[in-house]
Amino acid sequence: MNLGRGKLVLIALLLFMPAARAQTGEFAGSQACAPCHAATYERWRKTRMANILQDVKVHPEAILGDFSKPNPAVTFRKEDIVFTYGSKWKQRYFAKAGSDYFVLPAQWDVRNAVWRPYYVKPGSDWWVPHYPADQMQRPTGPLCDGCHSVNYNIQTKQVTEWNVGCEKCHGAGAAHVKQPSRDNIVNPGRLDFVRANDVCIQCHSQGQPLGNPIEGKYYDWPVGFEPGNRLSDFWKLEEHRLGETTFTHFAEGSAHKNRMQGNDFVQSIMHTRGVKCFQCHDVHGTQYSADLVRPGNEMCLTCHGPQSPNGPRGSMAEHSHHKAGSAGSECAACHMPAIAQTIADVNVRSHTFRFITPAISERYQIPNACVTCHKGKTNAWAAGELKRWPNVSGWRMAQ
Repeated sequence: MNLGRGKLVLIALLLFMPAARAQTGEFAGSQACAPCHAATYERWRKTRMANILQDVKVHPEAILGDFSKPNPAVTFRKEDIVFTYGSKWKQRYFAKAGSDYFVLPAQWDVRNAVWRPYYVKPGSDWWVPHYPADQMQRPTGPLCDGCHSVNYNIQTKQVTEWNVGCEKCHGAGAAHVKQPSRDNIVNPGRLDFVRANDVCIQCHSQGQPLGNPIEGKYYDWPVGFEPGNRLSDFWKLEEHRLGETTFTHFAEGSAHKNRMQGNDFVQSIMHTRGVKCFQCHDVHGTQYSADLVRPGNEMCLTCHGPQSPNGPRGSMAEHSHHKAGSAGSECAACHMPAIAQTIADVNVRSHTFRFITPAISERYQIPNACVTCHKGKTNAWAAGELKRWPNVSGWRMAQ
């Protein structure tokens, strides 16, 4: 057979390029994984990932909001609720009309135990101009459900299962259930670090599909992406311009709001060095906050211990200038400050891992760890304190 040189090159590329999974496999649902992976399944089913959406007919106790007294923000009844969404920081409520779900106009602030209005305003999320102002004309299918379910079908609006099930991260699993093999399931741990992190970033990021609109609708999740693909072939992250504060970003580039851990992480040195999300987090569930693999500082010091080239010089107390065991000596307090808003005054942690200096705060109006913890203090005070630390470069603090 006589093939031209161009065809030979093309065949070689196809043979040796990393495999990308398309949405062609059949889905089995998480319960199908339980017989072979019982211990992992039992841990996972108790996580927030497995319980983002709760069917109130099955779990009426899932409703956290206080309906015992009237509130002007609450214009609906408990009986109108089909699903609850969230339980840690906030809880929103879904109603159903026809074949679509819609978010009701009040949300429960879990930490502060108060009702707050829910309405996405003009000038906030990119998709707002593409949908009517009426809350009941903004369906969750194109705007939410692709991340809160497995195998959301944009034509039928049906899912294999609600919540972040096994196949959301491992891909379609029916073939694997029928004949278990490492070749017919995605294990993110065996993917290169870009594709591995893409499994998490598909939902933990702000952006939009490359092909919007899709069949006449604008989607706020990466339609068509499956674990094993490169997310950048389906999804573009929200753009940021240095010096400009937006709904999604602080002026220096850090996340301004929740669901942007991926936007933060891809600009970090950790990502540059090939660190994978699940080296710190185990989404199957752990006993530690945020499903960390290890608790608190132990997680960070695994790689950044005092004897490591990437670790602090001296003890943690010497490094942090806070008493050992105190909140101020926690690695995350300074390197992952809670500055990304999720609701009202409740924030989640930054994932750039940068130490934000008082000088950066002044220049770009972004909160820093010092004045966030030391309420009432100023950036000038923080800058003065840092200048007295012998192990901190004055040159670094000026930037």
